[in-house]
Order: sequence, then C-alpha cells, then structure tokens
Amino acid sequence: MEPAQPADRVPADRLPTGDPGPGEPGETDAASAAGPARGEPAGTDAGSAAGPARVDPAPTDPDAVAQPALVESTGTVRPSATGGPSAAAPLDPPAPPAAVDARRSDRSPKDMAISLLVLLIPIALLLAFYRGFLGGDQPTQVDPSPAIEQAQGANAFPVSQPTGLGDDWRTVNARYQEVEGGSTLRIGYVTPEGQGAQLVQSNVPAERLIPAELSDRAQPQGQTDLDGRSWQRYTARQNEQALVLLEPGRTVIVVGDARENELRRLASSLR
Repeated sequence: MEPAQPADRVPADRLPTGDPGPGEPGETDAASAAGPARGEPAGTDAGSAAGPARVDPAPTDPDAVAQPALVESTGTVRPSATGGPSAAAPLDPPAPPAAVDARRSDRSPKDMAISLLVLLIPIALLLAFYRGFLGGDQPTQVDPSPAIEQAQGANAFPVSQPTGLGDDWRTVNARYQEVEGGSTLRIGYVTPEGQGAQLVQSNVPAERLIPAELSDRAQPQGQTDLDGRSWQRYTARQNEQALVLLEPGRTVIVVGDARENELRRLASSLR
C-alpha cells in the first residue's frame, strides 16, 4: 500500500524547463543528481554519481615523453634515452678554462738567447780545456824505430831514415810487412800544417807498386831534383800528389794531401 502523497506534487516527467524555484521538490532531486555541494567532502557514493574525472590521453609518440636529463659533472646535459632533451633540469655553468702560465708567455727571444748562452759557455770551456791541456785533438804519436830496425834486419832493400825534421812533424804510424813480390816499410806523418804525408820504401817492382800506392790513374808530371837525386812528380788519389824516386832494387814514394813544399821537405830529409 503506497503512502499518500501531497496533492500538489508534480510528476518528475512534467517538470518545467526552467530552474525550479526555491523550496520546490525538484531542487532536491537536481542536487542529488549533480553530486555533493562544493566544499563538502566527496563520499564514495557522490564520486560515483559525478562520474570519473577527465583524464587527458597519453601521447602516442614515445619520443614526445619528457625524460629526466642526465647531467654530467662538467655542466652539460646528456640527452635522454628517447633522444629528447629535458627542460626540467637546470644547466650547470661551464667550467672556467685553465689559467695560462703568464711567465711562459712573457719570455722574449732575448731571454731564450741568454738561456742558450748559459748552456753553451760551460761546454766551450770544457772543449778548450780538453784540446789545450789534454791534447784531445792531437794524433797519437808512435816511435818508428822498431819498424825501421825490422826493415834493416830483413836486408831486403836499402833503408833510409828521415833526419832533421822538427818536433812539429808527428809520426802517427810505422809498419814493416812482407807482401807478394817483396816487402814494404811505411811511415806516416802529420805535417806542421796539419796535413798527412806518407813515406813508402819497397822492393816491389815499380810497375806494380806505383799503381797500388797512387791509383791506376797516376801520371808522371815531370822531374824535380832534391839533394842531387832526381825525383818524379806524380798525380795521386783525389787531392793527393806524390814524389817518386826510382833506384835499382828499391822504389821510394812520398805521397799525401800536404802541400808540395812539405812533401819536398820530407823527401830531402832521407839519409
């Protein structure tokens, strides 16, 4: 049995299109359909009546999703895994450049020249001491007497010895040896002018000895008399020249890059 209703109640489907007036029964139904009033806590029933809140759809492009930036210690931003930069993380200021050594940039060519001079002075002093006091640039002198005595003892040919040469003629080598076809005595000198000269005495036939000592291109250049003996001037290797004395059983050769006057001095000293 339905309860009695007031006589002035209007059915819900006949409500006017305008807003219901205050105090009318339709206001209660409209309020209940709209959900809880603003400012009141929303209950479980009210939330379900109002419907779900509007949610924007997620972007379909994965590249458009912002990813957190990876910030390196130098302040630069590393791109995210999806390739898009992140605007959320602030950029650190770049590290200041290393300070330039002002002392190095202030060095002038004059300072460099002074530094080089300081290094060269001790080297020059050591070199001068080595040459002046230790004789570092002087050739080692030898005594030619053993080789001369050996040649005289062999009695293969008459042996002559230089006499009257000063101390500025330095003997640097002396050797007597037997070779094919005879034997040879060699004595090498450094002249007063610092050039080389060699005295060769041998009983090897001259036609073999001269090409071997002076080269195959050696040619006679005329005769010159020294202490009553006739010497033949010859060309030799490169810038060398020679004096050749032809005697029975012996050939004497004075050869070297020394000047001709020094070669003549050596040839004239033979006794």
